[in-house]
Amino acid sequence: MSFFGLDCARKKEIELERKLRANDREYNLSFKYATNAIKTSKYNLFTFLPLNLFEQFQRIANAYFLFLLVLQVIPQISSLSWFTTVVPLVLVLTVTAAKDATDDINRHRSDNQVNNRKVQVLIDGKLRSERWMDVQVGDIIKLENNQFVTADLLLLSSSEPLNLIYIETAELDGETNLKVRQALTVTGDLGDNIESLAAFNGEVRCEPPNNRLDRFTGTLTYAGQKYSLDNEKILLRGCTLRNTEWCFGLVLFGGPETKLMQNCGKTTFKRTSIDRLMNVLVLCIFGFLAFMCTILAIGNGIWELKDGSKFTVYLPRQEGTDAAFSAFLTFWSYVIILNTVVPISLYVSVEIIRLGNSFYIDWDRKMYHARSDTPAEARTTTLNEELGQIRYIFSDKTGTLTQNIMTFNKCSINGKSYGDVYDYTGQRLEITERTDTVDFSFNPLADSRFAFHDHALVEAVKLENPEVHAFFRLLALCHTVMPEEKQEGELFYQAQSPDEGALVTAARNFGFVFRSRTPDSVSIVEMGQQRSYELLAILDFNNVRKRMSVIVRSPEGKLSLYCKGADTIVYERLHQSCSKLMDVTTEHLNEFAGEGLRTLALAYKDLDEEYFSQWKQRHHEASTALDERESKLDQLYEEIEKDLLLLGATAIEDKLQDGVPHTIEQLSKADIKIWVLTGDKQETAENIGYSCNMLREEMNDVFVVSGNTPDDVRQELRNARATMKPETADDAVVLGKGVKVMADEVVNGEYGLVINGHSLAYALERSMELDFLRTACMCKAVICCRVTPLQKAQVVELVKKYKRAVTLAIGDGANDVSMIKAAHIGVGISGQEGMQAVLSSDYSFSQFRFLERLLLVHGRWSYLRMCKFLRYFFYKNFTFTFVHFWYAFFCGFSAQTVYDEWFITLYNLVYTALPVLGMSLFDQDVNDVWSFQHPQLYVPGQLNLYFSKTAFFKCALHSGYSSLVLFFIPYAAMYDTVRDDGKDISDYQSFALLTQTCLLITVCIQLGLEMSYWTAVNTFFVLGSLAMYFAVTFTMYSNGMFLLLPSSFPFIGTARNSLNQPNVWLTILLTSILCVLPVITWRFLLIQLWPTINDKVMFKVRQAKAAPPPPTRRARIRRTSSRRSGYAFSHAQGYGDLVTSGRFLRRPAVPRSSGFAHTGRTTTGFSPMGRSAGYSPTGRPQNIKAQNVEVTSLQMYRTVQNPPL
Repeated sequence: MSFFGLDCARKKEIELERKLRANDREYNLSFKYATNAIKTSKYNLFTFLPLNLFEQFQRIANAYFLFLLVLQVIPQISSLSWFTTVVPLVLVLTVTAAKDATDDINRHRSDNQVNNRKVQVLIDGKLRSERWMDVQVGDIIKLENNQFVTADLLLLSSSEPLNLIYIETAELDGETNLKVRQALTVTGDLGDNIESLAAFNGEVRCEPPNNRLDRFTGTLTYAGQKYSLDNEKILLRGCTLRNTEWCFGLVLFGGPETKLMQNCGKTTFKRTSIDRLMNVLVLCIFGFLAFMCTILAIGNGIWELKDGSKFTVYLPRQEGTDAAFSAFLTFWSYVIILNTVVPISLYVSVEIIRLGNSFYIDWDRKMYHARSDTPAEARTTTLNEELGQIRYIFSDKTGTLTQNIMTFNKCSINGKSYGDVYDYTGQRLEITERTDTVDFSFNPLADSRFAFHDHALVEAVKLENPEVHAFFRLLALCHTVMPEEKQEGELFYQAQSPDEGALVTAARNFGFVFRSRTPDSVSIVEMGQQRSYELLAILDFNNVRKRMSVIVRSPEGKLSLYCKGADTIVYERLHQSCSKLMDVTTEHLNEFAGEGLRTLALAYKDLDEEYFSQWKQRHHEASTALDERESKLDQLYEEIEKDLLLLGATAIEDKLQDGVPHTIEQLSKADIKIWVLTGDKQETAENIGYSCNMLREEMNDVFVVSGNTPDDVRQELRNARATMKPETADDAVVLGKGVKVMADEVVNGEYGLVINGHSLAYALERSMELDFLRTACMCKAVICCRVTPLQKAQVVELVKKYKRAVTLAIGDGANDVSMIKAAHIGVGISGQEGMQAVLSSDYSFSQFRFLERLLLVHGRWSYLRMCKFLRYFFYKNFTFTFVHFWYAFFCGFSAQTVYDEWFITLYNLVYTALPVLGMSLFDQDVNDVWSFQHPQLYVPGQLNLYFSKTAFFKCALHSGYSSLVLFFIPYAAMYDTVRDDGKDISDYQSFALLTQTCLLITVCIQLGLEMSYWTAVNTFFVLGSLAMYFAVTFTMYSNGMFLLLPSSFPFIGTARNSLNQPNVWLTILLTSILCVLPVITWRFLLIQLWPTINDKVMFKVRQAKAAPPPPTRRARIRRTSSRRSGYAFSHAQGYGDLVTSGRFLRRPAVPRSSGFAHTGRTTTGFSPMGRSAGYSPTGRPQNIKAQNVEVTSLQMYRTVQNPPL
């Protein structure tokens, strides 16, 4: 029943160890493990109504209106009909419930779609197609290429040699490069033999369900032997099988117990800070209402004792009614009469305003992405004003800040830089989409999606420049990329990192095509000729070496070592003869790094045959040593990787999305702190931090926290704090008793903080979380690397818990879902990694740059409009209600209303509804261009300056003053007054008409003072409401209406008799002036003496005669940097051992020719995995090759058998 939301919450012991047996459902069912069904929905048919109503009545006002409804049913108390409350209450509840139901139906559909996917399960010795939700722990299932992994599995066997498989883990960690998993030999021997698999009865003991994606511990017991299990043998739900025909796996964890679901946060009911403030204010209002009603009830009791007996002739009392009981009834009568302090129309109006501002986001063409045909979407209508109060943004990196596209942008070869484009005067041109691209039609094996703009490099290749050839030969040989060619000419590269794919694809386009490999050879096509190099050794990459080398023998028998790595590392190993070339290349590297590109140095050396034979022997001995194997190998690598000759350097761009640096700069000016939480490697994240202007060279320091123990992490955090604010270095971070908010601390200078995943795990422990938060909040930018999805959510929760700040999380993948759910506002980017983030988000669009407009324009306007609405709404309703309070002292506390009943009914519904809605939907202090020009306009929203308890209190005082004027000025003006013809004018009905007319005109003038942006619609609403009032008043008070229903329209003739008197209009004028004059005076003094940022900018706008300023030209951000933005640093532990072991080998590829034509372009087009720079895991075309480009042909090519290096 859990699928339908009826989770029977049985008390279950904490699982300490998981035990299961393959192909034995009866045994496994005894442990009551979770099935593979998932549930992300909140309701079902049975629970929707009670749960939804429970959520809605958490809003105190809704509960209050329900209580009021009960009171209105009692005839002794109520002077108003019950349906005046029940209709709007039911309307509000129904609209909200319908919206919640729609959201939950979408979640049900998503759940059903996933749960009903089909997979082949081995049952009773046969493969059967079963739904995902029916898969159970202990089942053996078969997966095929490109299928999603159904549950957390132990890999048993695969179609690939030595039981390897390739998986993509984008939904888990955001990384799109492929990863390798390998089954145990003992299970791999089962192959795809169904009988053997059905007879498999291995028992697994492993860790209980948890959220750690990076580790797994367990054992398999089979045929009397025990085998160790680790993460390399586990397939996690959410992964996708790639380049593997089939594999079999044993289900270890299902559904909610899988690591993916353990990392998914819970769907929470999100409410804005204004909603929460409103709850507090409504409680205060109720208290004040009770206080007023108590005073009036006491007044009624005193009046009944003193003067009530005189009126019993006119108002006979009911049996058993004394002064005390009369006071009791009066209390409840005034509760009903004075309930307009919190009218239900307030909540109806709030929902309408939020809906309208949501439509503005949906309709905004400036947030529409034409290339992907994706508009912005407000997926919720209840959080708009919260967008104007964001103080912390938590962003994913891959696919959110970046496009997840690696482009080979520039290179330096033998002291010459390639990649820039110059005009005929020698001026460097900015490269845009319109810039001409190099024509690679001479190379039929080129990747059509690769784009390069500097024609000089392809000309150098065609002119057979030996250094250029050696440069690309190195790129084609020195890597661990695995090629796949299912059909002639259709090359697919599977690289362990996108950088490697981009470099190999660049070499491929410039005529050095990596075609295939075996454990001891690499085959490439060099300028049209097939050549096979003997692969003698791979000196693999690791985090200490920061470089990789290969030793190859050319077809001519020449021994060479090719090395690529971080330039600082490679430079230490260069021959002295390279010093001049090093200086020039360093200048180029600085220039590349200044543009945020990921740089890499390339070098080579020729080896002596005799020396290499000796070295290889020693290498074999070291690699088989039992003690200190790693250090011995490192010494050998150091020995051979010296006296290298520098070839040049490459520069790869991890392509940022358009406008990311500008957006981050604008948001920083708006005092919004941005934290990047990424599953990517530390160096990669740092590079992006510099590229997108989060980290800057001008910063005083960038702290890196990478401790491996809690003590190390705590010390590193304290050292960082000591640098920023020495006096706080040794302070223990302890919040005061009852204090749950950590105050902001001001530091001198700007700092950045980078912390990796295992250090963050310690930092988030209860004993250290305040240390971490305090240090991080002192920094301008924070980057957390190698974090799990759950850690992302924990960081967000930490900031929410101890900082009184509104948070926003933005991401594009399934690994960002928990973070998006945890933040106050969740934004999904519809990008490369599916729609999971979008489905869980509150707002979605396709580009990070649209976040600037969402916050600085839509968010700020929504917050400003909502605050103005609330201030004005409380003012007009308090003023309306307080007049009743003053009148009570003149009517014997009899609960008589001061206004006509029809005016009370229509005041909020007709007379004042549209003008305030017009202001709340169309008002803006300055337009969007000025908002971008002055991001500081956003700061008041973060500080709650527009609406707070203080603002509410001022509003109440203002209303109290206005109500005194509105009651006593008309009262004094009408007292003992006669008409022009000498008749008496001071009757109750005339006084009621005068008071309500003064009230309506005053609140309309006050609205005009609040409004900053007048439109035709606003003007029509204000004037139309006044016209409507007079039209309705004259109609209601006419003879005809009285004759139709005398009891309902008792004010016959009052309007025409009162409103034709000059003293009535003079009273209206005097009252309006007295109400508005103090407001105008106070605002004038404020603007002159203490102007806000809004006042200053609005003054500038008026000075510019409301003409928008010229838009700021987005200068291309170029930073001079001595820091290396190193590709080699971002590389993971390599595949070198795997490559040379032969374990990766695939079935033989199809026979092929070199496929290289000298002229023209053949039709054997590739469908490679590359994007614009030649590598992308999804293979989507990004840059289409320019059509009809004339072929450049300087000369015909010949293959140089042994080009000099």
